[in-house]
Amino acid sequence: MDTSKFKGIIPAFYACYEEDGTVSASRTRALASYLLKKGVKGLYVGGSSGECIYQSVAEREQVLEAVTEEVGGQLTIIAHVACNNTADSRILAAHAQAHHADAIASIPPIYFHLPDAAVAKYWNDISGAAPDTPFVIYNIPQLAGTALNVPLLREMKKNPRLLGVKNSSMPVQDIQMWRDEDVFVFNGPDEQLLSGLAAGAQAGIGGTYAAMPELYLAIYDCFEKGDLEKGRRIQNEACRIIYEMCSADCNLYAVMKEVLRRRGGPDVGDVRLPMPQLTEKGVEAAVRSAAMIEEAVKTLL
Repeated sequence: MDTSKFKGIIPAFYACYEEDGTVSASRTRALASYLLKKGVKGLYVGGSSGECIYQSVAEREQVLEAVTEEVGGQLTIIAHVACNNTADSRILAAHAQAHHADAIASIPPIYFHLPDAAVAKYWNDISGAAPDTPFVIYNIPQLAGTALNVPLLREMKKNPRLLGVKNSSMPVQDIQMWRDEDVFVFNGPDEQLLSGLAAGAQAGIGGTYAAMPELYLAIYDCFEKGDLEKGRRIQNEACRIIYEMCSADCNLYAVMKEVLRRRGGPDVGDVRLPMPQLTEKGVEAAVRSAAMIEEAVKTLL
């Protein structure tokens, strides 16, 4: 499988809403266009940053269609298609293939703790609905409640469509384990992009990438060039900015969307309830974070 199209910086795409909370196709297209101009490799659509568990199947289809219509063929598109049942997940997988997504991805089923065999069947059933599209395991145990392990990965390697793992667990050691199994790995935690690349990840997918793509593009470039000292400086500053964004009393995605807007990006609305929406303290954190990003871009890049 040719993996070159997946190597690089791939922002996790934000859910875009109108003022009344409905999914906005126009704002979705505006964000896709904005990130294309920033020079990222691709977009990860419909994952955690896309607030997928709070959207219907029809809304998730609407989002992917808007993204692919705007930037399809110019950016690598990975569509996260998991729902908490197999049938809806297969609908989204087939839809993603029909709209020429470059890969599909899926978390394991959440809430009930299923045995590995059931998780593998769920993933393979989803993959089977998009038989011409590579499949990515999304490992995020701190939210999904189920962790990928080596025996489960080896079972999934029997699927010829398996591309690899989007690894959002915090231990960098996990990346080393998946790379030892000779699969493609996307680093998930933004705070450890540089160390994840050093451990063997070949790309990064992250929730704060869209708010400050310049910093992550620079970290990836430093790693590729072997300039680890500069890469560490930029990574450390990115972490400080993340900590500042997390200091607010509202949802992190609400803050990141405000940072995006204050940095000249499109207004993509607030987050969907029941997530805590933007507050006064959230705006203050976004203002400070945006200023920190601009200073980092000016002094470190």
